[in-house]
Amino acid sequence: MLRTAMIAAALTFASGSAFAADVTGLWATPSNGGQVEIARCGNSLCGKLVTSDPIKADPGRKDAKNKDAAQRGRPLKNLQMLYDFTGGPTKWTGGKVYNPEDGGIYSGTIELLSDNELKLKGCIVAPLCKTQKWTRLR
Repeated sequence: MLRTAMIAAALTFASGSAFAADVTGLWATPSNGGQVEIARCGNSLCGKLVTSDPIKADPGRKDAKNKDAAQRGRPLKNLQMLYDFTGGPTKWTGGKVYNPEDGGIYSGTIELLSDNELKLKGCIVAPLCKTQKWTRLR
């Protein structure tokens, strides 16, 4: 009986989580060679743009497409583009996504699909959303 209980407990534990569920780290975006570092910021998740092909070509590149003219002089390198995501351990909601390619801010969700893949979804208003899959670099 004890052996059966131990096997059942082990199977429950093994099926409960197939991966470590840690979304923090460096992630590759599918466009422009982007790399985003996701970290914990207090009780939420945030993320900054570490590099991209445009930043590699011009390290001083500015946030020229920002809809707020006062923000257009800030550098793109290390620009916070993900903020206020809460939840976990595999899905975070209620966050904001800043897209430097169009200067827009979108409501977002982050879902960890595996140790090495996440899904980022940004919406103007549902169902007007765009989804990307990012791959872990470290």
